[in-house]
Amino acid sequence: MKLRDARLKALILAGGFGTRLRPLSCTRPKLLFPVMNKPILDWTLEKLAKNGVKEVMLAVNYMAENLMQHYGNSKYKMKILYSKEDRPLGTAGPVKNAEKLIGHEEPFLVLNGDILTNMNYTELIEKHRENDTVATITLCEVDDPSRYGIAELTEGKRIIRFIEKPASEKAPTNLANAGVYALDPEIFDYISSDRPVSIERETFPILAREGKLYGHHFKGLWIDTGKLADYIKANNLFLDLTLKESHLRSSERVNDQIEIKEPSVIGDKVIIGRRSRIGPYATIGDHTTFGNGVHIENSIIFPNTVISDFTSIKNAVIGEGVVIGRRVKIEDGCVIGDRTRIGDNVTLSRDVTVCPFKEVSESVLVPKCLM
Repeated sequence: MKLRDARLKALILAGGFGTRLRPLSCTRPKLLFPVMNKPILDWTLEKLAKNGVKEVMLAVNYMAENLMQHYGNSKYKMKILYSKEDRPLGTAGPVKNAEKLIGHEEPFLVLNGDILTNMNYTELIEKHRENDTVATITLCEVDDPSRYGIAELTEGKRIIRFIEKPASEKAPTNLANAGVYALDPEIFDYISSDRPVSIERETFPILAREGKLYGHHFKGLWIDTGKLADYIKANNLFLDLTLKESHLRSSERVNDQIEIKEPSVIGDKVIIGRRSRIGPYATIGDHTTFGNGVHIENSIIFPNTVISDFTSIKNAVIGEGVVIGRRVKIEDGCVIGDRTRIGDNVTLSRDVTVCPFKEVSESVLVPKCLM
């Protein structure tokens, strides 16, 4: 079912990743990081288009030109507009900043750009219309309430309290703000235009006190990709869905000397050497080259990377254009930035971050950021 109002608009907030992922790419905005070799933002745009949205605004600041060049004026038959921020405006400021683009005619959607979900936006906007309120927040159950804004609801789904990142023992529920909202244009009256504003700490608590904030409990696929582990987890969840839908075998030998363990995805023009094992849970970007005896597992490899003989990578993210030497070992939680060069026989143990263009010739055996 498509949205009954063809004029419905969506604003996507293009902020998001935590500090561990910020050094990964010097040229690629965070929303263009791949999940199954397709940018995170594309998954959201495609879903919006399938739900009948016709116009999307991107709230952009850092690397705005890169996003504008990548998407242009349309995508998936939707019109793409850009709302530029000259300075950081918080999480509510971008909504106010886009007021002229959004207009005052109809309710609209707001989404955090680094959220991946299979939710039905049609259902959210219809629930919002039924509530006849200023804001409806999508809520998901979480294990750690201290990481999120937490809502306490009445039986009628009206939010009576909204607390941003409470201590776990003080959280009234485990229903977390999922970063997907349906808003009425009246929301603009609650956001100042002359300073940064937090929608979680300022706007939502006021609306809750006034009885104008409702919750929409969603129980499907939802993941915040802001942290490294969650980014890899999101990639794995989408790989699992693809495996389920396409009925792939659990393991496949491309030939007698190369093994691809599913679920994995291999990009275009990838070269893989003999006795290499790729997967499970490997995403390999286009134009990558692997030597002989390479092992890749539970990792995301950006395009144009070269990985030499007998190198092992597990639970890591490797940026674009990286060159990795022979007999290198890259372990859990490592992030290797764009255009980095890793020398032969180097071991990078758990949680090592290497910033772009860095050359690493010695092993690093403790968590560390190499700048």
